[in-house]
Amino acid sequence: MERERITEIQETLQYIQEHIEGPLSLEEIARQVGYSPYHFTRVFKAHMGVPLFYYVSSLRLQKAKDLLLHTDLTIRDIALDVGHQSLGTFTTRFTEKVGVTPGAFRKTAPDAEKALQAIKGLGESLSHASSMTETCNVSGMIETEIPYQGIVLIGLFPKPIPEGIPLYGTLVRGTGGFCIPGVVPGIYYLMATTVSWEMQADSILLTRKTLRTGEHKPLNIQRGSAVSELNVKLHLPKLDDPPILISLPLLMKRYLQQNQNNESQKISNNDNSGHKK
Repeated sequence: MERERITEIQETLQYIQEHIEGPLSLEEIARQVGYSPYHFTRVFKAHMGVPLFYYVSSLRLQKAKDLLLHTDLTIRDIALDVGHQSLGTFTTRFTEKVGVTPGAFRKTAPDAEKALQAIKGLGESLSHASSMTETCNVSGMIETEIPYQGIVLIGLFPKPIPEGIPLYGTLVRGTGGFCIPGVVPGIYYLMATTVSWEMQADSILLTRKTLRTGEHKPLNIQRGSAVSELNVKLHLPKLDDPPILISLPLLMKRYLQQNQNNESQKISNNDNSGHKK
């Protein structure tokens, strides 16, 4: 029964993706698998973790990212193409979910490869759980279903979809251990994706080829406790994976800035220590 239900969800996801540029109704989508609209709404959310039209809206923003990079359409025309009558509403929603404005996203291709090479240049100094001294609220091991070399971006999000700046996160080199310190009590969803060293800007920005994971099951972080021994297995993209809306170059640049701040703080602490002597 469960396998049959998963197959039905897969069928509707395929239908949604094939018809994402046109109008979609709940009745039309539910009809594809012979469900009543009410029953389909419940089944879809149970499987995907988010309501049907929240998912559809996210797919349309992913489509907007593609149009921004691969067409000369104006941002207003792109907004109309993905179902937004108001340019202001589209810009606000895009910025909230992707982390940058549509205009800025269109210009970020050079930043993507530059940030990746800067991170690669950090070498073994790139943060890894084995060399961290912070107390971890959330920690575990990363593995991939295929051989992989590059970075892994891990974030804790308020919804089971990687959109907006994660509430907490980290970036590590390759597989192995990870640590996310300082997580306050709350309910989170762990999402992760990869950027391989040879990846080009287009793939980084649209995340079609990145390995990923996403848990529909929430992490409940309680005061004074930690969640450890998480097994994060990254897989090739699947039909029922939610779109990765957040700009990966933005997260990489934020990591580089944080790394620079940490190095500056170390130098300052060493100078102060020397003066005291």
